[in-house]
Amino acid sequence: MQRVFIGIGSNLGDTIGNCRKALNEIAAFAEMVKVSSPYETEPVDNEDQPNFINSVVEIRTDLSPHKLLSSLNSIEQKLGRVRGEKWGPRTIDLDIIFYDNMVIKDENLIIPHPRAHLRRFVLEPICEIAPEFIHSEMKISVLELLKNLKDNKKVIKREEPFTISQQ
Repeated sequence: MQRVFIGIGSNLGDTIGNCRKALNEIAAFAEMVKVSSPYETEPVDNEDQPNFINSVVEIRTDLSPHKLLSSLNSIEQKLGRVRGEKWGPRTIDLDIIFYDNMVIKDENLIIPHPRAHLRRFVLEPICEIAPEFIHSEMKISVLELLKNLKDNKKVIKREEPFTISQQ
């Protein structure tokens, strides 16, 4: 079983509900280890859209990275994601941030996520659940990455935790 961190985001419709549904779908095929709190975050790159709810889930899985990506894409489709403008609004966004200590760079998948170390909305939730985790390329903990981050986007931790039903 591999240790994997998945980023979850939504800024259309019932954002908390969308994230919760995605977590329950992931729980159907993976062992849920920890789920961060939801964080309300400002959009990045395309700022003309609603704020996001973001979270990170740590799972254990025996799915290969590419099979996991396919499963996550299926969940996005099931939950109504329509791929439109890059970095645009979405009902759900599921990204593999880290897959154990693997480094993968091919036309369909890049692990670790290429912008994870630049995004407060990724680093804060990971630090909540696994601050000691070491970035597989940078060889530094996510906590240190967060401390060194220059990103000044507002990230607000929401108090209501996510609950999931392990299948």
